[in-house]
Amino acid sequence: MLAVTSPGFVVFAAVLVGLWYLCAPARRWQLMLGASVVFYLSLDWQGFVVLVLCALLVWRAALRARERAVWFGVGLAAALAPLLLLKYYVAAAGGLHNLFGLRLWQPAVLQPLGVGYFTLQLVGYLVDVRRGVAPAQRNFGKVLCFAAFFLSITQGPFQRYGELMPQLERPTRWEKTRAWKGGLRCFWGYFKKVVVADRAAVVVAAAFSNPTTLDRTQLLLGTVLYSFQLYADFSGYTDIVLGVGQMLGLSLPENFRQPFLSATVKELWSRWHQSLSRWLKDYVYIPLGGSRCSALRRDANLILTFLVSGLWHGAGLTYLLWGFLHGLFQALENHLPWRHSITRGWARMVGIAGTFSIFVFTFTIFRASSLQNAGQYFAGILHNSGHDALSNYWELGLTTRQEQLFLFAGLAILIAVDLLHEAGISLTEVLAKAPRPLRWILYEGALLSFLLMGYFLGGGGFLYARY
Repeated sequence: MLAVTSPGFVVFAAVLVGLWYLCAPARRWQLMLGASVVFYLSLDWQGFVVLVLCALLVWRAALRARERAVWFGVGLAAALAPLLLLKYYVAAAGGLHNLFGLRLWQPAVLQPLGVGYFTLQLVGYLVDVRRGVAPAQRNFGKVLCFAAFFLSITQGPFQRYGELMPQLERPTRWEKTRAWKGGLRCFWGYFKKVVVADRAAVVVAAAFSNPTTLDRTQLLLGTVLYSFQLYADFSGYTDIVLGVGQMLGLSLPENFRQPFLSATVKELWSRWHQSLSRWLKDYVYIPLGGSRCSALRRDANLILTFLVSGLWHGAGLTYLLWGFLHGLFQALENHLPWRHSITRGWARMVGIAGTFSIFVFTFTIFRASSLQNAGQYFAGILHNSGHDALSNYWELGLTTRQEQLFLFAGLAILIAVDLLHEAGISLTEVLAKAPRPLRWILYEGALLSFLLMGYFLGGGGFLYARY
């Protein structure tokens, strides 16, 4: 098993980095293809069959997509088929059975690893070929390498064929400083995951499992912690894979830029899951008409785009409502007379607080198991009495006061680093300029803190691996 959270992945990545610089640049894409195949097969061999078939059909269709529109349609259907049939059909068939008693075929198939990512990346490749932005690749191995790229197959960031593949053949030399910075970024990603996300997950699970039994402060803490859990978990994964990419000399898309310091929902989506936002803009929003149309049509385009985003996350009504609300809030922002002034000066603090509140509210719906569960959660916040969030820690799944302190300390470190980055202060650059004895003292302190504060009992995967 080569899950990113496993020690095996660290060894796997280290071996790949060593082989990378021994391999001729022209052959590196083949090394990456081999590494991606090994990675994927170790986690989901059945899903790999689906991935290969999907990539094969898209590859063949792309070769003729510019000549005949029918081939573009065939390729589009082939790219989206795994997502529609294996992710949404089961839910749809189950819903129809519950409503009308229809006995539709409902296959008990597992969801292929990374189906939400490799399908949309193949759609992007096909559309780029159709538009003439990228040439159709005649070598199937390169298309498969792109689709199966192991650093983004499970949780992104979304790649573009024309941006990723040329890098795999570009001559690069080993640079100690670059490798050190990549390793440091990997460490920060694991810190986010193990120290913040996995420990916060304990509280979040307890809060959402039965919201009727907890008081409003416990429920508020639970939903705020879910926002930080999701951020630390998802951005932590991104830091790890981008750190490995940096060691290989690859420039991969950033996915996060201090999103909780956004002053508007529009700004939030320029900082949160940036590669998905870019994909939605280029392949959904702009084809719908974008903003070069009437105000009413623009608002409708925004809402439709985020409904697609909700549908991409899952077939549940909670995801659709979440997507609708994010589109609606952005549409409403476009009509506010003070939408620009709230992003500047002291008013920005109000915007940040308001945007974070919207994030917490909408992602409570996103996290809930159903709309009923979300309703119970909000009802509990409004009506349940008490103020035991900081005292009765055992009711939230924490076993000791020390666990609670470690959780809040990890959150404080996460927030402090984001504030420094927002101010333009890179801790990596600061460390690089520090005297060597001081650097090693800080490294040892960081490692000891990681081992002391880390929650190593959860063993949970990454949240976005399910999408």
